[in-house]
Amino acid sequence: MAVPKRKTSKSRRDSRRASNFKVAEVQLGECPQCHSLVTSHTVCKTCGYYDGKLVIDMEQKEKKKA
Repeated sequence: MAVPKRKTSKSRRDSRRASNFKVAEVQLGECPQCHSLVTSHTVCKTCGYYDGKLVIDMEQKEKKKA
């Protein structure tokens, strides 16, 4: 049975494990209402629509800020 001769350092162990790890790219789609880029399955930050329905009324939100 194979037994390691020396302790593997944390940096060597972690760099070996990190070689297989890849972060997925963020998928951006076009909003059908305002045609701005939006991450999938989220409400559009510019117009407030999701799945063709108004979820957040952006005009009221702007009035609250002012």
